[in-house]
Amino acid sequence: MKELWGVLARQRDYRLVLSAGLVSLTGDWILKTGLAFQVYLLTGSTLASGGLLLSSFVPMVVLGSLAGVFVDRWDRRRTMIATNLLHAVLLLPLLAVRDESAIWIVYAVVLAQSCLQQFFRPAEQSLIPALVEPRQLVTANALNSQTSDIARLIGAGIGGLLAGLGGLPLLAVVDAATFLLAAGLIVRVRYRVVRTLARSASGAIERLKAEWTEGLRLCVASPAMRLLFVFCLVTGVGEGVMSTLFAPFVSAELGGDGTAYGLILSSQAVGGIVGGLAAAAIGSRLPAATMWGVGAFLFGLIDLALFCYPLVTDSLIPAFVCMLIVGLPGAFIVAGMMTVLQRLTEDTSRGRIFGAISAAEGVAVLVGIASAGVLGDLVGIIPVLVFQGLGYVVGGAVVLTRRRMLSVTAPQQELVGHPSA
Repeated sequence: MKELWGVLARQRDYRLVLSAGLVSLTGDWILKTGLAFQVYLLTGSTLASGGLLLSSFVPMVVLGSLAGVFVDRWDRRRTMIATNLLHAVLLLPLLAVRDESAIWIVYAVVLAQSCLQQFFRPAEQSLIPALVEPRQLVTANALNSQTSDIARLIGAGIGGLLAGLGGLPLLAVVDAATFLLAAGLIVRVRYRVVRTLARSASGAIERLKAEWTEGLRLCVASPAMRLLFVFCLVTGVGEGVMSTLFAPFVSAELGGDGTAYGLILSSQAVGGIVGGLAAAAIGSRLPAATMWGVGAFLFGLIDLALFCYPLVTDSLIPAFVCMLIVGLPGAFIVAGMMTVLQRLTEDTSRGRIFGAISAAEGVAVLVGIASAGVLGDLVGIIPVLVFQGLGYVVGGAVVLTRRRMLSVTAPQQELVGHPSA
């Protein structure tokens, strides 16, 4: 708790960014949950509901790496403020949705918001190392990662309630308010950075292309970055498999209904919150690479136990237990890997690298989704899900054998920062 207090109480700017992220993520879950309910209510079509997922997912693959180029060019604090304000404005068209004929507006809004998110996420992750002391970075990343679990627990329930009370207009207004509040919090951040980037004599398109390709090259420029990149690809495929087959796994292998499925997922969120606090508390005492490797190895073992235990019994209790305790190693993975990535990259190129890795992960998830859809019918649900667990086990073991290599810190860029008046 002393470590948590040291970050939250003494790092004012980080506390503001963390609070802004929690507020806006809660609004995201409010809208996401409510939209899923409202779209199905308006259309009665599961295909229409699937279109929401596609609209939110495509920009990650198409725009992710390119957005990182601009994040490196722009002031990250201003980028986060601008994207929050634009999020609020883009929600206004939802007020016009009254029936199925206007459902295209929902898809357009979700698509536009997902595009904005490709700028916000690398800006936020690139800014965090500048807001805390180096020894506090693991703790800061652990706290930052668990905001999504807290937001899911709060926002999902509120979203369902608001959808029933006021439909899309009420959802849009509440979500817009959360983005405005988040922007107001980030405005109060005092940290500023003045960065001088080299400008070539070539045209804007050539510079953009050069910076974009450099970001892709930097993802595999060193053995440590190659290991991190491959780990993200392998586990991305596994996450695509998990997202596709977990609901059929609960239904076909465990005999659970929709209520059981929802409660099992909620137990993971609770475990993630507890795990995030634990990772934050010991973050300064455990090397980031060790935390990442141990977390991945244990995460994979717990997943293997979860997917294989139905061969012995069809009780739902082990599923709840596994999803609850997997939150701890899951938090270790996020905090450790993010810290390693931040330390391996320089400030002036961090946004491009984050964007490129995010886009690659998006492609990997798509591959996992497509593969699971085919292989699940051909070889069975459990054998395919076992692949996901093995990916983490092998990945964690490799990370642990390369801990020394992953502990190297990139040369620090010369930055000029000063507090505002």
